[in-house]
Amino acid sequence: MATRVGFVDYNLDNFHANIFLKILREELAGRGFSVSGCHSVLEAEGKEWASKNEVSYFESPDDLNENVDVFAVLAPSNPEVHLELCERVLKFGKTTYVDKTFAPNLEIAEQIYGLADEHGTAIQTTSALRYTEVQNFVSEKGGRKAVRHMVAWGPGRSFEEYAIHPVETIISCMGEEALALMRRNDGGFSQLIINFSDSRTAIVNICTNSKTAYSASVTTAAETAYIPVDTGRLFVNMTSSMLDFFEAGIPSIPRAESLMVRKILDAAVRSETCERFVDLR
Repeated sequence: MATRVGFVDYNLDNFHANIFLKILREELAGRGFSVSGCHSVLEAEGKEWASKNEVSYFESPDDLNENVDVFAVLAPSNPEVHLELCERVLKFGKTTYVDKTFAPNLEIAEQIYGLADEHGTAIQTTSALRYTEVQNFVSEKGGRKAVRHMVAWGPGRSFEEYAIHPVETIISCMGEEALALMRRNDGGFSQLIINFSDSRTAIVNICTNSKTAYSASVTTAAETAYIPVDTGRLFVNMTSSMLDFFEAGIPSIPRAESLMVRKILDAAVRSETCERFVDLR
């Protein structure tokens, strides 16, 4: 019997809801998962999406809960509603994936984790940029302790929504022990300079509204390699990892890493970060 996934969203008519549904029905159909129900804040739009995609729509989270085994909280462009959406479903105690960006700030991120702990709910969040050739390279070279320096590049419509992707790339490869951050330029082309423990360093380039490709360079004691990201596999890899999480019921991503991603994003928009290094500890 297929594991039943429930989509919970602000407006279901978005790229992530569509691509996850497509991948579950096509590339990963053999994994034994199906989207058996959905619920959204924007009810009319949610019902229209559900009808178009032949997914049952439930006006009540309680009714949705009766028809699913796990939850995927989406709303990728609306992290400001993630706490509200999590309040609707974490109380049921079912394994729950929360889409990027996890929360609009660190305080709310900690509230969501606290809510999950209160109800004994396994929860995990990530950007798709955690599952790429970059992480594969780092693993082959001995893991994060082998990395001395990294540079990551990422495009997107805005810093607020898309900076998470290259930041997630860095943290997933170097760990949560980021110590301090400085930002150069708060315009369309921003650069974050991050100091890590053990004298390790990283640079994050966010190039909004440009044709910049997702990529990274990784420096170890032996070499520096430039690694382009195959975006054609991003969401298949991410969806597969989400299903791994659903199957295990245990997060594979350290909470400290997800919180450090949020700490970095919070610090990056503080005015003093453009003037000096800001402590992340």
